[in-house]
Amino acid sequence: MGRLFGTDGVRGVANADLTAELALGLSVAAAHVLAEAGTFAGHRPTAVVGRDPRASGEFLEAAVVAGLASAGVDVLRVGVLPTPAVAYLTGALGADLGVMLSASHNAMPDNGIKFFARGGHKLADDLEDRIESVYEEHRTGAPWDRPTGAGVGRVSDYDEGFDKYVAHLIGVLPNRLDGLKIVLDEAHGAAARVSPEAFARAGAEIVTIGAEPDGLNINDGCGSTHLGLLKQAVVEHGADLGIAHDGDADRCLAVDADGNEIDGDQILAVLALAMREAGGLRENTVVATVMSNLGFKLAMEGEGVQLVQTAVGDRYVLESMKEHGYALGGEQSGHVIILDHATTGDGTLTGLMLAARIAATGRSLADLAGVMTRLPQVLINVKDVDKSRVSTSAELANAVTEAERELGTTGRVLLRPSGTEPLVRVMVEAADIEQARAVAGRLADVVKSALG
Repeated sequence: MGRLFGTDGVRGVANADLTAELALGLSVAAAHVLAEAGTFAGHRPTAVVGRDPRASGEFLEAAVVAGLASAGVDVLRVGVLPTPAVAYLTGALGADLGVMLSASHNAMPDNGIKFFARGGHKLADDLEDRIESVYEEHRTGAPWDRPTGAGVGRVSDYDEGFDKYVAHLIGVLPNRLDGLKIVLDEAHGAAARVSPEAFARAGAEIVTIGAEPDGLNINDGCGSTHLGLLKQAVVEHGADLGIAHDGDADRCLAVDADGNEIDGDQILAVLALAMREAGGLRENTVVATVMSNLGFKLAMEGEGVQLVQTAVGDRYVLESMKEHGYALGGEQSGHVIILDHATTGDGTLTGLMLAARIAATGRSLADLAGVMTRLPQVLINVKDVDKSRVSTSAELANAVTEAERELGTTGRVLLRPSGTEPLVRVMVEAADIEQARAVAGRLADVVKSALG
């Protein structure tokens, strides 16, 4: 698998790349590394472990729990809950470690492991590197001290996690959602129970689709990566809006009453203005990644809101927010972080806040999202190339320079190696969609020839 940790934990095909042995070994290594870092000093450590509904999550959860308990960590199993719920509970319960088993928006055969530090924050890069190093040491036979007797960890089910998380979501809403009709697409994922419960308790009339997980159907033709069913359902039911999550519900995309997609950039724009109006947009700044649409940047400039851009990945958005004290950030893909109420992207919270803005203003989602105009954006994933050479290929650098010259100030080019897959993403924005397609196609051809 190369380096185990990508931009969002360890991910791969379950039982092929991500095996029970790997899950157990990483859990033991994580316990040791956090102990080395002083996280467990003076007390018996506790971990919160949750998962999405994938079939493979059942045996991977068992492996993670076994690894942690064998390393002397008490484990609270919270069952099937969204990633942000596990992060929240890690902080709310005062746990030393959180573990989420999910491959997010990936297809069912994949799975992944995400670790959260005390407080519910994602582990820093240096801690992930150390975990990987310790795992390799143990795997190659280096002995480690195994607790015995009363020193082994104890395992219990924490059944209050669902209600505690939903109560948290309702408790931070600025206003109720009475009078709104909302279609929720749960991607047959981790939020299939949580999200409908939260929106209903907040007063909305809800229609649910993709809310019958069976372990095999997660993200299958539904959710934030497949909005067709949601668009159709919103129009058919005459709903005010639709909300779509991915498999672990750390994302939120939306659909307006006419069935038009509202992406993460537009959601960020709506929430930024709402938070500024309420006095909650600290430093008058929103954080986004370099993949955000140029139209978002122009809209924020027009509204007098400062924009800080980071590398792709919600962990980098979060790092910038924490370092400078910003309150709002996110990605075009729908990872939105509202730092006053969550330590990671939270799709259910984002959807609730978006709906609350509609209810409070009486304006339609289309009207609110109209604060920004999305410039045509073309994204091509070029597979089976040496992504490590993106920054060193002279041929590719020359092609990018020529493309930028052609686009001028009305567009831009971005080439980005995937953090989780063997491919390079070619993104081109332009005022004209045909120009964007043409430039992106030419660059994709160069990527294939130069890096193939």
